[in-house]
Amino acid sequence: MLRIIQCGLFVLFGTLVSTMSFAGSQIEEPLSNSVKAMMQRSISDRAEPKLMFATPEEGNAWLNEMSQRLKSRIPDETYREDLLRTVHYEATRAGLDPQMVLGLIHVESGFKKYAVSSSGARGFMQIMPFWPRSIGAHDHNLFLLRTNLRYGCTILRHYLDIERGDLYRALGRYNGSLGQPQYPNMVLAAWRKHWDYSPKKNNYTQKVENSAPKST
Repeated sequence: MLRIIQCGLFVLFGTLVSTMSFAGSQIEEPLSNSVKAMMQRSISDRAEPKLMFATPEEGNAWLNEMSQRLKSRIPDETYREDLLRTVHYEATRAGLDPQMVLGLIHVESGFKKYAVSSSGARGFMQIMPFWPRSIGAHDHNLFLLRTNLRYGCTILRHYLDIERGDLYRALGRYNGSLGQPQYPNMVLAAWRKHWDYSPKKNNYTQKVENSAPKST
């Protein structure tokens, strides 16, 4: 009987460890003064979020398309479009693809504003609570739409810089699972399946076609 109980506990422990390691969490690491100052400047931005497109027509086309895709998850049109404008603004100013950020939110929180992970990560982009202490202010509310997205894009940009532009490894750092394929693959799959977009043709389809061998 004791042996059976021990075996059961071992299996349960293994399951918990596996689940926890997959869930992951951002790891608090020391930041140099220059990096901290740069991230603090990004967090303190107060400009009004806006769509960053060459023309208003392009912006409206993107907003309408993404709004339709997000409608089932966020029924309120005003809030939905506010989220999309903010994603586009914060991602673009951080040098990130807004559609990729939508894929990350899709995986991290399923677009649930008040999502909280088992490790305490909060909001749309699942920000760990140590970040306001590190690069922001103690009274920053990580459940506020813009605050959460600003932190998330700033943090992912930081990880991309560390990894010299390697998005796969940067996403691993974001999830606290560097070197493990599950999380980056999930974000990239969500991006390509649900949020990849161009006015004329799906970007991912275009890339595949461009890379295909040309007939002679």
